[in-house]
Amino acid sequence: MNLAAEADQESPKELEELALSAGADPVEFLTGSLSHPNPKFFIGQGKLEELRELVHMHDAKLVIFNHALSPAQERNIEREIQCRVLDRTGLILDIFAQRARTHEGKLQVELAQLDHMSTRLVRGWTHLERQKGGIGLRGPGETQLETDRRLLRARMKSIHKRLEKVRKQRDQGRRSRMRAEVPTLSLVGYTNAGKSTLFNALTTSEVYAADQLFATLDPTLRRIEVEDIGQAILADTVGFIRHLPHKLVEAFRATLQETIEATLLLHVIDSHDDDRHDHVAEVENVLREIGADEVPVLEVYNKIDLIEGRKPRIDRDEEGNPIRVWLSAVSGEGHDLLFQAVNELLADDVFHDNVSLQPHEGQFRARLYESGAVLSEQVDEKGSIILEVRMQKKDMLQLLSRLGMSRERCFPAEVNPW
Repeated sequence: MNLAAEADQESPKELEELALSAGADPVEFLTGSLSHPNPKFFIGQGKLEELRELVHMHDAKLVIFNHALSPAQERNIEREIQCRVLDRTGLILDIFAQRARTHEGKLQVELAQLDHMSTRLVRGWTHLERQKGGIGLRGPGETQLETDRRLLRARMKSIHKRLEKVRKQRDQGRRSRMRAEVPTLSLVGYTNAGKSTLFNALTTSEVYAADQLFATLDPTLRRIEVEDIGQAILADTVGFIRHLPHKLVEAFRATLQETIEATLLLHVIDSHDDDRHDHVAEVENVLREIGADEVPVLEVYNKIDLIEGRKPRIDRDEEGNPIRVWLSAVSGEGHDLLFQAVNELLADDVFHDNVSLQPHEGQFRARLYESGAVLSEQVDEKGSIILEVRMQKKDMLQLLSRLGMSRERCFPAEVNPW
């Protein structure tokens, strides 16, 4: 069931993909235009009757609405059409429940499901309204409904505590990476844009990747080598989607923290998708919601192998900085350009200069060679050794400190990075 104002039509194609990802077998789409939802049924009486006839004709077992329904609306529609009703939030929650693989992911999904369920506990049977009685149980007691709510609240509190423990562990890992000044590159993007495929190609990992929505739920981190930058962390994260339920954003906040505190976001976009501009806007909305809109972004237009004549390239802004890379995660075209762009964006922290060494500074020379930072060497007319050195500023400063040498040895006061 796909219903919206003409200016805000939802994509029937996306609803079909969501349904297929959940394991459903769609048989009919019912669309319409409605400026103001009906408080009781969400849809009008005419559309409700049409829906009832379609359910009877196909002997349907489930009706999915591509919108968020209130608990009362769900129950009212089910009562009228005699068929189970699921809204968009419930559908996405079901997909997440199927996809979660790690203990943390399962906890996050369960928390979101319990939060969603808490508003849908109703007195569906007469025995739920009877108070407990009998020997030792007389008195005010509580209804079965109240018991269910109490147990549900206790379970949610328990999950919150366990997720808080996970969050602290993640924070500890991030702090250690920050102390070591290891940059983090976080892959973000609309679901099914090809983030996990690109992640696997860049890291030679085997993270689960499939042509379906929300193939990845659990964050995966791997170390990669970036020329001039050295080691970096690449993080694969959950895909975003239009109207991503707020409950899921809250439940996955510990996971999305990798995005918030990243050094650079790689926004993966399906260049072959006709709705890519809308998807970009939705991803930007979610980034704003989680507080990651201030993190620098490099757009990665993926799947150019599906576009005839499209070649890998780097698009730049007026100042010559990379803003967009066109590549194919599957074929490998443009991967070198992605590393080049990342290198340029993070290279502000790279030391690249000539270093003049005296004969007694052999240990400094040896250490520079050990780190692989020497690009060339020559001797001037005075007998001084001139090394062309390229390495991260932090590594140079650490080396100077270990050798007991002054920072001004390589960083004159006027350009001292500290």
